[in-house]
Amino acid sequence: MRILIADDHTIVREGIKMLLTEAYPLAEIVDVSDAVDLMRFVYKEKWDVIICDISMPPGDSGLEAVKKIKEHSPKTPVIILSMHSPDQYAVRSIKAGAMGYLTKGAATLELVKAVNQVMSGRKYLSPDVADALADAFEHIDSAKTVESLSDREFEVFKLLASGHSISDIAKELVLSSNTVSTFRARIFEKMGFHNNLELIRYAVDNKLI
Repeated sequence: MRILIADDHTIVREGIKMLLTEAYPLAEIVDVSDAVDLMRFVYKEKWDVIICDISMPPGDSGLEAVKKIKEHSPKTPVIILSMHSPDQYAVRSIKAGAMGYLTKGAATLELVKAVNQVMSGRKYLSPDVADALADAFEHIDSAKTVESLSDREFEVFKLLASGHSISDIAKELVLSSNTVSTFRARIFEKMGFHNNLELIRYAVDNKLI
């Protein structure tokens, strides 16, 4: 059994590795800290399961990484770990091709269960994620929801909400400033925002930052 872990926080990687080593003593477990090394190992070797943080520097998010992984190795199950609000990220992750989604707070109790389930070909959502999604669907405003944004627009949205400038976002996502400005205009049109303050307020209210 071969497991690849990708997270930019050393303490998180070490904790996951310790947990999985105890559960699977014979497993080969490799950990990496960024999207570049993640994809290098994906292209170079075969894995039974990949566990990936949703926020992976540089440039690619975990969602973009999942898409690339599934293009290269469609049968390899991917589990997404996230600190963000699950009602906004879980559906996106599954649509991108992930087989599982857990919040980091639930990972200690649920990760081994998730690994076993996705390796059997079934999707896995931790109980807290399932509850959050159920609550979100009860209160969803279809006229103004980030689900209307494409994955790249969503990445730009998050960076704008965090206070990044157009030029900063262009460097982060390896895009031109004009392209980022176009994404910003699309976001404003789809979400009904008139300025960055409204965007930031929405992100804060919906626990997206």
